[in-house]
Amino acid sequence: MIAGPTASGKTSLAIELAKKLKAEIISADSRQVYKEMSIGTAKPTINEMQGVPHHFIGNVSIKEKYDVGIYEREVLGFLEKYYQKNEYAILVGGTGLYINAVLYGLDKFPDVDEEVKLKLNEEYQEKGIEHLQNELKEVDFDYYDSVDKNNAHRLIRALSVYRQSGSPYSSFLDKTRPKREFEPIKILLDTPREVLYQRINDRVDDMLIEGLEEEAGDLYQFKHLKALQTVGYKELFKYFDGDITKEEAIDLLKQNTRRYAKRQMTWFRNKGKWNVFDAKNTDEIYDFIIKNSE
Repeated sequence: MIAGPTASGKTSLAIELAKKLKAEIISADSRQVYKEMSIGTAKPTINEMQGVPHHFIGNVSIKEKYDVGIYEREVLGFLEKYYQKNEYAILVGGTGLYINAVLYGLDKFPDVDEEVKLKLNEEYQEKGIEHLQNELKEVDFDYYDSVDKNNAHRLIRALSVYRQSGSPYSSFLDKTRPKREFEPIKILLDTPREVLYQRINDRVDDMLIEGLEEEAGDLYQFKHLKALQTVGYKELFKYFDGDITKEEAIDLLKQNTRRYAKRQMTWFRNKGKWNVFDAKNTDEIYDFIIKNSE
């Protein structure tokens, strides 16, 4: 497992390791799965892949229903066949929920009535995100303390489970998980913040040169879809709507990407034990993997 925030060097490291280990790569990125989203999700190009097979990149449409449950089933099904002929697979990405689903399985939550969800969405529209934050803080401080408080979707999800069951969302987390038929070696890439933030700024500039504005323009008609409620597109949609200037959209995109990277690192540090390396130390990481798989 190669994890880390956006722009930390996961892709290039994973490809180098894959060549050394004779392994194939599985993406754990909840946005790279979509065919129509390439530049804004930093999908590796054919040249960047260097002949290493990649899986779960561009395999579904933004118009299709796709979630972490489907992803978990598909990856496990793939690995069951893959391990009949191969010793190593490399899971690489920055979507914590997708990573945990593959490594440990999903938490089981009670079904929630559609009326409960609709009511919470109405409250969000009428009273704003602060209303959701305050209720979650009161009824489930443990989850409130760890969740991205500006992610309305997650706040609504947690509150819907609480209102449906009467039990805090956090009480359903980290229960007994199914046993996996593989042994994960968990690598977390840590990059000095100033270096990471500069890489993020440079990457956004490169994406714009590569045609991010045009890609977002092609997808503008689908901006209501869940897949597109993400950094890299929603900022440009605001520009297309006339709410902000192009320069403001670019600045906002960089700022939101930096914030996203910070949330990713917080999530990883709070979720289990990781072996932390600098992405540049490929040989050191390779030696560590070999030593820990003997």
